[in-house]
Amino acid sequence: MTDPYLLFHLSDIHFGLEDNRALDWVKQEIADKQPDAVAITGDLTMRARQHEFDAACAWIRALEAPVTVEVGNHDLPYFNPIQRFFDPYKRIRAIADKVELPIDLPGLAIVPLKTVARWQPRPNWSKGWVTEAALERCLARLDALPEGTRALVTAHHPLREAGTQGTALTRHGQKAMTELAKRKVLAVLSGHVHDAFDLTQETVQGSVRMIGAGTLSRRLRSTPPSFNELRWDGAQLAVCVRNLEGYETPEMMINEVPEDATPPRKPDEPVAPVDQVPRTDPPVH
Repeated sequence: MTDPYLLFHLSDIHFGLEDNRALDWVKQEIADKQPDAVAITGDLTMRARQHEFDAACAWIRALEAPVTVEVGNHDLPYFNPIQRFFDPYKRIRAIADKVELPIDLPGLAIVPLKTVARWQPRPNWSKGWVTEAALERCLARLDALPEGTRALVTAHHPLREAGTQGTALTRHGQKAMTELAKRKVLAVLSGHVHDAFDLTQETVQGSVRMIGAGTLSRRLRSTPPSFNELRWDGAQLAVCVRNLEGYETPEMMINEVPEDATPPRKPDEPVAPVDQVPRTDPPVH
């Protein structure tokens, strides 16, 4: 490989509370820079309503680059439990060819890891859950890569577990990271937190780099709308947090994944039970 790969990492576009100025800017950046791939790590919509998916899918299909999409907790039906359990992805079929799509580039692969579940044996279903089946699919794809190919894993939720077993951010996330460390993945790309980060998590098999993208919605936490521009030159993976406010990358990155990653609610935003979690602000920096 002579030229570095250019990848765009977007997340939490939340159609329904989207930021059209940010979305227009990112779409133009993709058209101008022609990244080798675009990874969108979930939460395409706010409440998984049909009109929100219609807008999100139209925007994604208009992007001029190869795209892979993860499903976020906001993309499962909130108000239709029957559809949530029996046909949760019905409204996303317009981009079914991009959902959990592995992308293979010479020497570099993007491999999905699903972290959402139709139900969980805990009250807050907005948090991450890595099922055995989801992890097996991810690992099988990693193990099938040609020798020498490096991999980025995409997930909606950060895999980090925090606090007690009852309040873990992503259940079975530590197990997943341990398996990914064995395979020496370059990084796990995720969203959900609405602020960017670039952190290292230790496992018994070695360290795992966790890279989070901010939001492109009006549902902000502590930083303005942004996306990650990644460059891989075969040896180093560099991250630049692009934003419309002109902040430098270190200013855009939080230094810890908050145990409660729920962004503040807008006054006119409907409340669903899965989001009724007290907010804890990330560290001020």
